Amino acid sequence: DLDIIYIALPHSLHHEWVIKSIEKGKNILVEKPATINFSQMENIKNNLKNKNIFFSEAFMYRYHPQISKVVDLLKNNVIGNLVSMESLFGFDSLGRKKIFGIKLNKLKKKPNRNNRLYNKELGGGAILDLGCYPVSFSILIASLISKFDFIKTKVLNKKKEIGPTGVDMNSFAELDFGNNFRSTIGVSFTQDLGKKTKIIGSKGELIIEDTWHGNPSLINISGENKEKIEIKCHDSIYKYEIDILSKCILENKKEPNFPGMTINETLENMRILDKWLN
Repeated sequence: DLDIIYIALPHSLHHEWVIKSIEKGKNILVEKPATINFSQMENIKNNLKNKNIFFSEAFMYRYHPQISKVVDLLKNNVIGNLVSMESLFGFDSLGRKKIFGIKLNKLKKKPNRNNRLYNKELGGGAILDLGCYPVSFSILIASLISKFDFIKTKVLNKKKEIGPTGVDMNSFAELDFGNNFRSTIGVSFTQDLGKKTKIIGSKGELIIEDTWHGNPSLINISGENKEKIEIKCHDSIYKYEIDILSKCILENKKEPNFPGMTINETLENMRILDKWLN
Protein backbone atom coordinates (compact mmCIF):
# COMPACT_ATOMS: atom_id res chain seq x y z
CA ASP A 1 0.00 0.00 0.00
CA LEU A 2 3.03 2.31 0.12
CA ASP A 3 3.27 4.96 -2.62
CA ILE A 4 6.95 5.74 -2.28
CA ILE A 5 10.05 4.66 -0.35
CA TYR A 6 12.32 7.43 0.97
CA ILE A 7 15.85 6.08 1.40
CA ALA A 8 17.80 8.21 3.88
CA LEU A 9 20.36 5.59 4.95
CA PRO A 10 24.14 6.12 4.89
CA HIS A 11 25.45 6.45 1.33
CA SER A 12 26.89 2.95 1.17
CA LEU A 13 23.43 1.39 1.66
CA HIS A 14 21.59 3.37 -1.03
CA HIS A 15 22.24 1.01 -3.95
CA GLU A 16 21.11 -2.11 -2.09
CA TRP A 17 17.82 -0.60 -0.93
CA VAL A 18 17.05 1.15 -4.22
CA ILE A 19 17.32 -2.23 -5.97
CA LYS A 20 15.09 -3.86 -3.34
CA SER A 21 12.53 -1.09 -3.78
CA ILE A 22 12.60 -1.55 -7.56
CA GLU A 23 12.02 -5.29 -7.10
CA LYS A 24 8.91 -4.45 -5.05
CA GLY A 25 7.70 -2.00 -7.71
CA LYS A 26 7.86 1.00 -5.36
CA ASN A 27 8.45 4.65 -6.29
CA ILE A 28 11.78 5.89 -4.94
CA LEU A 29 13.24 9.07 -3.46
CA VAL A 30 16.86 8.46 -2.48
CA GLU A 31 19.06 10.87 -0.58
CA LYS A 32 22.14 12.30 -2.22
CA PRO A 33 24.48 10.96 -3.39
CA ALA A 34 22.24 8.33 -4.98
CA THR A 35 25.12 5.82 -4.89
CA ILE A 36 28.80 5.79 -4.00
CA ASN A 37 30.03 5.20 -7.56
CA PHE A 38 28.99 5.40 -11.21
CA SER A 39 28.65 1.64 -11.80
CA GLN A 40 26.06 1.34 -9.00
CA MET A 41 24.00 4.14 -10.53
CA GLU A 42 24.28 2.59 -13.98
CA ASN A 43 22.95 -0.67 -12.51
CA ILE A 44 19.98 1.18 -10.99
CA LYS A 45 19.14 2.79 -14.34
CA ASN A 46 19.27 -0.59 -16.07
CA ASN A 47 16.97 -2.08 -13.43
CA LEU A 48 14.46 0.75 -13.91
CA LYS A 49 14.12 0.16 -17.66
CA ASN A 50 10.58 -0.63 -18.82
CA LYS A 51 9.20 -0.23 -15.30
CA ASN A 52 6.54 2.29 -14.29
CA ILE A 53 8.50 3.46 -11.25
CA PHE A 54 9.21 7.05 -10.22
CA PHE A 55 12.85 7.66 -9.27
CA SER A 56 14.56 10.78 -8.02
CA GLU A 57 17.66 11.82 -6.13
CA ALA A 58 16.72 14.13 -3.25
CA PHE A 59 18.46 17.39 -4.08
CA MET A 60 16.06 19.61 -2.16
CA TYR A 61 17.75 22.85 -3.24
CA ARG A 62 16.47 22.41 -6.80
CA TYR A 63 12.87 22.86 -5.66
CA HIS A 64 13.48 26.12 -3.80
CA PRO A 65 11.88 29.11 -5.60
CA GLN A 66 15.26 30.85 -5.82
CA ILE A 67 16.60 28.21 -8.23
CA SER A 68 13.63 28.66 -10.59
CA LYS A 69 14.24 32.42 -10.37
CA VAL A 70 17.93 32.01 -11.21
CA VAL A 71 17.09 29.82 -14.21
CA ASP A 72 14.56 32.42 -15.46
CA LEU A 73 17.09 35.24 -15.08
CA LEU A 74 19.77 33.33 -16.99
CA LYS A 75 17.34 32.31 -19.75
CA ASN A 76 16.34 35.97 -20.08
CA ASN A 77 19.98 36.86 -20.74
CA VAL A 78 20.30 39.11 -17.65
CA ILE A 79 24.07 38.49 -17.48
CA GLY A 80 24.53 37.68 -21.17
CA ASN A 81 26.11 34.53 -22.55
CA LEU A 82 27.20 32.17 -19.79
CA VAL A 83 30.98 31.91 -19.44
CA SER A 84 31.80 30.20 -16.13
CA MET A 85 30.74 29.68 -12.54
CA GLU A 86 32.13 28.97 -9.09
CA SER A 87 30.15 26.94 -6.57
CA LEU A 88 31.22 26.12 -3.01
CA PHE A 89 30.00 24.18 0.00
CA GLY A 90 32.18 23.92 3.07
CA PHE A 91 32.15 24.20 6.83
CA ASP A 92 34.38 23.36 9.79
CA SER A 93 32.87 20.05 10.87
CA LEU A 94 35.60 19.39 13.43
CA GLY A 95 35.60 22.71 15.21
CA ARG A 96 38.50 23.85 17.37
CA LYS A 97 39.75 22.55 20.64
CA LYS A 98 39.10 24.83 23.58
CA ILE A 99 41.18 25.53 26.67
CA PHE A 100 39.46 27.61 29.34
CA GLY A 101 36.75 28.46 26.79
CA ILE A 102 39.23 29.86 24.24
CA LYS A 103 39.36 28.33 20.74
CA LEU A 104 42.84 27.33 19.63
CA ASN A 105 43.23 27.66 15.86
CA LYS A 106 46.02 25.10 15.59
CA LEU A 107 44.35 22.42 17.72
CA LYS A 108 41.49 20.88 15.80
CA LYS A 109 39.44 17.93 16.91
CA LYS A 110 40.30 14.67 15.17
CA PRO A 111 37.75 13.06 12.83
CA ASN A 112 35.92 10.13 14.41
CA ARG A 113 36.04 7.04 12.19
CA ASN A 114 32.66 5.94 13.57
CA ASN A 115 31.03 9.08 12.16
CA ARG A 116 29.73 8.34 8.64
CA LEU A 117 31.23 11.60 7.33
CA TYR A 118 34.75 10.30 7.96
CA ASN A 119 34.17 6.57 7.32
CA LYS A 120 35.23 5.43 3.84
CA GLU A 121 33.19 2.22 4.01
CA LEU A 122 30.03 4.26 4.66
CA GLY A 123 30.71 6.50 1.67
CA GLY A 124 32.21 9.33 3.70
CA GLY A 125 34.33 12.21 2.48
CA ALA A 126 33.69 15.77 1.36
CA ILE A 127 33.32 14.89 -2.34
CA LEU A 128 30.51 12.39 -1.88
CA ASP A 129 28.75 14.18 0.98
CA LEU A 130 29.07 17.79 -0.20
CA GLY A 131 30.61 17.69 -3.68
CA CYS A 132 27.43 16.25 -5.16
CA TYR A 133 25.80 19.66 -4.57
CA PRO A 134 28.08 21.95 -6.64
CA VAL A 135 28.48 19.25 -9.29
CA SER A 136 24.72 18.80 -9.69
CA PHE A 137 24.17 22.57 -9.82
CA SER A 138 26.97 22.98 -12.37
CA ILE A 139 25.23 20.37 -14.53
CA LEU A 140 21.96 22.30 -14.27
CA ILE A 141 23.54 25.62 -15.33
CA ALA A 142 25.64 24.04 -18.09
CA SER A 143 22.52 22.38 -19.50
CA LEU A 144 21.03 25.83 -20.19
CA ILE A 145 23.67 26.33 -22.89
CA SER A 146 23.25 24.83 -26.34
CA LYS A 147 25.51 21.96 -27.43
CA PHE A 148 25.47 20.46 -23.92
CA ASP A 149 26.43 16.79 -23.89
CA PHE A 150 26.42 14.82 -20.63
CA ILE A 151 29.35 12.55 -21.40
CA LYS A 152 31.81 15.22 -22.61
CA THR A 153 32.49 16.71 -19.16
CA LYS A 154 36.15 16.74 -18.12
CA VAL A 155 37.31 17.00 -14.50
CA LEU A 156 40.49 19.08 -14.36
CA ASN A 157 42.91 20.53 -11.80
CA LYS A 158 41.85 18.16 -9.03
CA LYS A 159 43.11 18.91 -5.53
CA LYS A 160 42.35 16.65 -2.56
CA GLU A 161 43.45 16.63 1.05
CA ILE A 162 43.06 13.16 2.57
CA GLY A 163 42.41 13.01 6.30
CA PRO A 164 43.64 10.45 8.88
CA THR A 165 40.60 8.17 8.33
CA GLY A 166 41.29 7.86 4.59
CA VAL A 167 38.55 10.14 3.24
CA ASP A 168 38.99 13.48 1.51
CA MET A 169 38.52 16.45 3.84
CA ASN A 170 39.06 19.30 1.37
CA SER A 171 38.61 18.94 -2.38
CA PHE A 172 38.61 21.26 -5.37
CA ALA A 173 38.29 20.76 -9.12
CA GLU A 174 37.34 22.41 -12.40
CA LEU A 175 34.66 21.05 -14.72
CA ASP A 176 34.92 21.61 -18.46
CA PHE A 177 31.55 20.87 -20.07
CA GLY A 178 32.85 21.00 -23.63
CA ASN A 179 30.52 23.86 -24.61
CA ASN A 180 32.80 26.79 -23.71
CA PHE A 181 31.52 26.72 -20.13
CA ARG A 182 33.55 25.84 -17.05
CA SER A 183 32.75 25.49 -13.37
CA THR A 184 35.16 25.74 -10.43
CA ILE A 185 33.92 23.68 -7.49
CA GLY A 186 35.13 23.30 -3.92
CA VAL A 187 34.04 21.45 -0.79
CA SER A 188 35.46 21.16 2.70
CA PHE A 189 34.93 19.57 6.09
CA THR A 190 37.54 21.87 7.70
CA GLN A 191 37.09 25.27 6.02
CA ASP A 192 34.12 27.60 6.13
CA LEU A 193 33.75 27.97 2.36
CA GLY A 194 30.11 28.96 2.72
CA LYS A 195 27.33 28.15 0.25
CA LYS A 196 27.79 30.80 -2.43
CA THR A 197 27.59 30.34 -6.17
CA LYS A 198 28.87 32.94 -8.63
CA ILE A 199 27.77 32.68 -12.26
CA ILE A 200 29.69 34.82 -14.75
CA GLY A 201 28.28 35.98 -18.06
CA SER A 202 29.41 38.25 -20.88
CA LYS A 203 27.38 41.17 -19.44
CA GLY A 204 27.74 40.67 -15.70
CA GLU A 205 27.65 38.35 -12.70
CA LEU A 206 24.94 36.65 -10.66
CA ILE A 207 25.67 35.62 -7.07
CA ILE A 208 23.48 33.33 -4.96
CA GLU A 209 24.22 33.90 -1.28
CA ASP A 210 22.98 30.51 -0.03
CA THR A 211 22.64 28.10 -2.93
CA TRP A 212 21.70 24.99 -0.96
CA HIS A 213 19.20 26.15 1.66
CA GLY A 214 18.08 29.61 0.56
CA ASN A 215 18.63 31.04 4.01
CA PRO A 216 18.80 33.89 3.26
CA SER A 217 17.37 33.71 -0.25
CA LEU A 218 19.31 36.52 -1.93
CA ILE A 219 20.36 36.92 -5.56
CA ASN A 220 22.74 39.77 -6.44
CA ILE A 221 23.23 40.81 -10.06
CA SER A 222 26.04 43.13 -11.15
CA GLY A 223 27.19 44.45 -14.52
CA GLU A 224 24.95 45.94 -17.19
CA ASN A 225 21.84 44.96 -15.23
CA LYS A 226 22.20 45.66 -11.53
CA GLU A 227 19.61 44.20 -9.22
CA LYS A 228 19.24 42.72 -5.73
CA ILE A 229 16.50 40.14 -5.45
CA GLU A 230 15.19 38.78 -2.18
CA ILE A 231 12.81 35.84 -2.34
CA LYS A 232 10.62 35.54 0.73
CA CYS A 233 9.67 31.92 1.36
CA HIS A 234 7.26 30.82 4.07
CA ASP A 235 7.64 27.07 3.62
CA SER A 236 10.43 24.64 4.46
CA ILE A 237 12.73 23.84 1.54
CA TYR A 238 11.75 20.18 2.04
CA LYS A 239 8.06 21.03 1.74
CA TYR A 240 8.69 22.41 -1.75
CA GLU A 241 10.40 19.14 -2.64
CA ILE A 242 7.59 16.99 -1.18
CA ASP A 243 4.82 19.00 -2.86
CA ILE A 244 6.39 18.87 -6.33
CA LEU A 245 7.40 15.20 -6.18
CA SER A 246 3.96 14.22 -4.87
CA LYS A 247 2.39 15.96 -7.85
CA CYS A 248 4.72 14.10 -10.24
CA ILE A 249 3.75 10.74 -8.71
CA LEU A 250 0.03 11.57 -8.89
CA GLU A 251 0.55 12.40 -12.57
CA ASN A 252 2.21 8.99 -13.05
CA LYS A 253 5.58 10.43 -14.08
CA LYS A 254 8.81 8.47 -13.83
CA GLU A 255 11.02 11.43 -12.89
CA PRO A 256 10.58 14.99 -11.59
CA ASN A 257 9.80 18.03 -13.70
CA PHE A 258 12.54 20.55 -14.44
CA PRO A 259 14.56 21.67 -12.52
CA GLY A 260 14.37 18.46 -10.45
CA MET A 261 17.12 15.85 -10.85
CA THR A 262 16.44 13.50 -13.76
CA ILE A 263 17.98 10.04 -13.78
CA ASN A 264 20.36 11.05 -16.57
CA GLU A 265 21.56 14.00 -14.49
CA THR A 266 22.06 11.69 -11.51
CA LEU A 267 24.04 9.34 -13.73
CA GLU A 268 26.24 12.21 -14.95
CA ASN A 269 26.59 13.50 -11.39
CA MET A 270 28.00 10.13 -10.31
CA ARG A 271 30.26 9.95 -13.37
CA ILE A 272 31.81 13.32 -12.45
CA LEU A 273 32.09 12.44 -8.74
CA ASP A 274 33.88 9.21 -9.72
CA LYS A 275 36.38 11.17 -11.82
CA TRP A 276 36.89 13.67 -9.00
CA LEU A 277 37.40 10.94 -6.41
CA ASN A 278 39.78 8.76 -8.43
